[in-house]
Amino acid sequence: MSKISAYINFKNNQCAEAMNFYQNLLGGELNLMPVKGSPMEENFPGELQNGILHADLTGSEFNLLGTDMPNPNIEATIGLVSLTITCANKADVNEKFAKLANGGKVVHEVMTFFAGTMGNVIDKYGIAWGVFTDEQ
Repeated sequence: MSKISAYINFKNNQCAEAMNFYQNLLGGELNLMPVKGSPMEENFPGELQNGILHADLTGSEFNLLGTDMPNPNIEATIGLVSLTITCANKADVNEKFAKLANGGKVVHEVMTFFAGTMGNVIDKYGIAWGVFTDEQ
């Protein structure tokens, strides 16, 4: 069986802060590996030593990965990905949407439509999210 996980490259050493925020939002177990003290420490210059080499937030239904390490092979506008949270009900949608919108930018307010209830937001770390439930 295959499983797809999201891997986020953060800017400005925001990985630890963002992943802690996502853990507070989604739950799960968070593991952070800083560059400094890692087996890869000697491969990175001083300005990257305080960043996160690899972050792993794992819950029963998701796996979210991240890093502060720049990737010169990724162009920001190509392959832009949005993450979607599927919630049990409208109350959970509203709660998670409000937390993601705090300090971020609302793209589409939470609304009910033919397939359920959904809102779109870009969080304070620049990550696009859809928050959805099939409850109308």
